[in-house]
Amino acid sequence: MTDKKPIYSIVGPTASGKTGIGVALALYLGNAEIINCDSVQIYQGIEIATAKPDEQEKRGVPHHLIDYVSPHVNYTAADWAKDATEKIYEIESRGNIPILVGGTGFYLRTLKNPFFESPKTDEKLRERLKSLKEKKGAEHLYKILQKVDKKSAERLFPRDFVRVSRALEVYFQTGNKISDLQPNRAEPPEFAERIRIFALNPPRELLYRKINERAELHFMQGLVEEVKHLRTQGVKDDTNALGAHGYRRVCEYLRGERSLESAVEQTKLDIRHYAKRQMSWFRHQEQVFWLDGFGDQAQTLKTLLGIIDE
Repeated sequence: MTDKKPIYSIVGPTASGKTGIGVALALYLGNAEIINCDSVQIYQGIEIATAKPDEQEKRGVPHHLIDYVSPHVNYTAADWAKDATEKIYEIESRGNIPILVGGTGFYLRTLKNPFFESPKTDEKLRERLKSLKEKKGAEHLYKILQKVDKKSAERLFPRDFVRVSRALEVYFQTGNKISDLQPNRAEPPEFAERIRIFALNPPRELLYRKINERAELHFMQGLVEEVKHLRTQGVKDDTNALGAHGYRRVCEYLRGERSLESAVEQTKLDIRHYAKRQMSWFRHQEQVFWLDGFGDQAQTLKTLLGIIDE
């Protein structure tokens, strides 16, 4: 392996221009490769509302971990962290510099601070928990968790079905409480301390306008038809792929639960709220370099390169 060079991470809210500035940084460095850090761009066939870069946008820069997971698979943050770790070592073995680009903060955190070794998902158990949720509500599962793992229940919200159900899965699969297992995290990878995080911080009003315009464009480009096709291929509405922003509301429309206009407007609201949560998450991380503006603005890139060259 080469000498220990920095690994760069470009984060920020959706629609802030991460792809463009990530590619520009790679071209500036001359020997860099990009690893996708977006939890939706990983899926095959999930195209219109994902902002996957095309060949023109990539500008010859190698990209990894994009469009490689079946939409039938509920791929996890731990899965991505494992794959990303392998890619980082592979890229560095060639003497090149990895650049992580994407706004899924949970992926990045899992890469830097790995989870404990957890059991593989038991799909039958997961289906039973989902069925219980549908029949009796998420709070019913929470009450079960309070009985079997009080410590985990105390730090979770009663309606946080994803984390409550995962805690129950671990308990019923292993007989151990997830609250007892979580302190047994794997050691952070060697490169964790070398990751330098740069966060885009565009003006809120302009970002929300861009989000609204992009959501409308996705529907005009055939988002409903894309979801229809995925469902005919057997992709379930409750998969991680179709649970992504935009896709989730289209599924509700196709099930007759809301109008098309409502699906469009709710999608805009969902994505604006998501962008707000992303910004809040990155603000709570340590050692983040903030870049005011969108990623496609010359001044933003100039600021980034100025920090790197210090």
